[in-house]
Amino acid sequence: MTYAKTVELDAPEPRKQATRVLKVPDDMAMMRAAKELTSDIAEAKPGIYWPDMLLSAGLGYAALAGTIMLANPLAVAASAVIAVLLLYRALLFIQELTHIHRNALPGFRTAWNLLVGIPMLTPSFMYEGVHTLHHARTRYGTVEDPEYLPLALMKWWSLPAFILISLLAPPALLFRFAVLNPIGLVIPAVRKLVWARFSALSINPDFRRRPPEGELRGRVLYQEIGGTVWSLILLGSTFYIGWRPLLIALAVFSAVAVLNQLRTLVAHLWENDGEAMTVTGQYLDSVNVPPPSPFAGLWAPVGLRYHALHHLMPSMPYHSLAEAHRRLRAHLGPDSTFEKANHPGLVVLVARIARSTMRVR
Repeated sequence: MTYAKTVELDAPEPRKQATRVLKVPDDMAMMRAAKELTSDIAEAKPGIYWPDMLLSAGLGYAALAGTIMLANPLAVAASAVIAVLLLYRALLFIQELTHIHRNALPGFRTAWNLLVGIPMLTPSFMYEGVHTLHHARTRYGTVEDPEYLPLALMKWWSLPAFILISLLAPPALLFRFAVLNPIGLVIPAVRKLVWARFSALSINPDFRRRPPEGELRGRVLYQEIGGTVWSLILLGSTFYIGWRPLLIALAVFSAVAVLNQLRTLVAHLWENDGEAMTVTGQYLDSVNVPPPSPFAGLWAPVGLRYHALHHLMPSMPYHSLAEAHRRLRAHLGPDSTFEKANHPGLVVLVARIARSTMRVR
C-alpha cells in the first residue's frame, strides 16, 4: 500500500526531488559530530522545563479568561493573541514528553496532563507511542508514518484544506471525549473505532492505531477518564453560565490548532513519495529555521524551529537545540550537508511547497 491510494502523484519534477532526497547516503561525519559535540548538553534541565511550562500555561489561561471577561474590543483581541501564543507553547511540550527519559523529570508528565493536556482535550497518550513511529528509520515518510503526507506532491488545494481542517479539531475532540467515549463503554465496536481512528495526533488518513501496550495502558485509562469528565463539565457549564465562554475558548483553541497546523506544514519539505529513507535523507526532508529569522520562536516554539536537528537528535532537550545547532554549524561549515536543512523563514517555506503543488496536474 502506498500514498498513491490517498493522493494523486503525477508531476515528474516533484518525483525527481523525492528520489534525490531518498537516495542521499548517510553523512556519517555529520551524524558522528552530532553525537560527539553535544554530549555535554543532552540532559533535560528541570529548572528550565518546569518554569517554562507552568508560566506558559498559567499566563495563557489568564489571557483566555481576559478574552472571555473583557469588554473592550482591543483588549479582547490582545488577550486572545496572548492566549493563543502561550497556550500553543504550553501544548507543544507534548513532544518533549515523547522523547525525554522516563526518569529525567519526575512528575512532569502528570503535571502537564493535569494542567494542559486534559484541559485542552489533548492528553499525552494521543502523541505517546505515535510520534516515535514518525522517527523510526524505516517508517519515516512511508504510509506507516502517522505524521507524514507527501504534501509537496499533492494538488494545490490540499494546502488550504490541510490548514482549514484544523479549525474543527477542538469541537471534534470535545465530541470524542464527551459523546463517543461514553458510547464506547457500552458498545465495544465504537470503542475500538475511536481508539484506532481518533486517538492519535496524526495527519496520515491511512494510519490506524494499535491497542496500547505496557505502562502506556495505565496512562491511557486515567487520561481518557480525565478527558471525558472534563468535557462533560465544559458542556454542563453552559447550563449555568451560557455558551459564550465555551465558544470563545473553543475559538482560541481552534486558533492554536491552526497555528500548529501551519507549523506542521513547514516542518518538512514533504517530498518523499512513500519509500523508506536514510537518516540523512530524513534530515534533508526536514526543516531548521535558525536565527536571524525573527518570528520563528513564536510559530515554532519549544525548540521546533530546529525540527531537522530534532530528527537528527530526537532525544536532545529543546533548551539545548539552539546551542547544538550553533556548534554543528560552526564545525561542519557552510558547504556541509548540515547547512542544506536550514531555511530562511515561514513565508519562503510555504511558497516552496505551494510552487511544488502547482506543478501537479
